[in-house]
Amino acid sequence: MRHKIQNLSYTETMKKRTNYSAEFKTKVVLEILSEESTVNQIAAKYEISPVVLSRWKKEFMGRASEVFKKGPSESEKELEQSKEHIAELERKVGQLTYEVDWLKKKSTEILGPSWKKKSR
Repeated sequence: MRHKIQNLSYTETMKKRTNYSAEFKTKVVLEILSEESTVNQIAAKYEISPVVLSRWKKEFMGRASEVFKKGPSESEKELEQSKEHIAELERKVGQLTYEVDWLKKKSTEILGPSWKKKSR
């Protein structure tokens, strides 16, 4: 068997990495937790390594308490912070736009209408 693997190209020996959705991972982990099948049986059923399934289960169990926490989640906090940051940037853009327009107007008043042509 070792000789066959050595004769295969790199792409033939490496399995393509698959990204599974959170919903799918949750479904599989709940199936593991139901204990109706072993991890190895479930791994064979979905053609996923038992090590990967164990990692999913560990992550799921480690973060399960977040479901019952009061207050906004981390993603909600990040979203709120992003909205506040965007609002602050929009205020700055508005202020800077106002200042540029004011400077153009004053420059025209002081230097005359021909200053724009000279500066280009």
